[in-house]
Amino acid sequence: MNEDRKLMFLCVDDEVSVLESLKEQLRNAFGNSFIYETAESAAEAIDIIDDTLDPNHSIVIVVSDWLMPGMKGDEFMIHLELNFPNIRKILLTGQVDPISLERAKRVGRVDHVITKPWKKDHLISVIRELQVVPTIPGSQSE
Repeated sequence: MNEDRKLMFLCVDDEVSVLESLKEQLRNAFGNSFIYETAESAAEAIDIIDDTLDPNHSIVIVVSDWLMPGMKGDEFMIHLELNFPNIRKILLTGQVDPISLERAKRVGRVDHVITKPWKKDHLISVIRELQVVPTIPGSQSE
């Protein structure tokens, strides 16, 4: 079975406390069914993605800040869309340039924008709506 190949959530933010909160909230909501990776920059996230076997199908969602040193969130979302179009994308931000936000939505095909400070229940609800959490075979829908 796929027991040794878990799907991954990747959280990207230059603030370690935000990454720790996201990871804890996701793990509490979705349990040990996923791998929870964090990166402090888009460049570090790209390295994680590049090191992942079949990232287009292994990484189900990326939650990324917009304002980070180096590559901004909108540029990162566009990179993901061009190279890994199956990965769902959430932009999590406290401040964003309206032109960059529109570009992230239009070109980067961001699935959802959530403002900081975020509400845990809202984030989890958005992820569930994106249907990235697979149904267990043999359960209700099969």
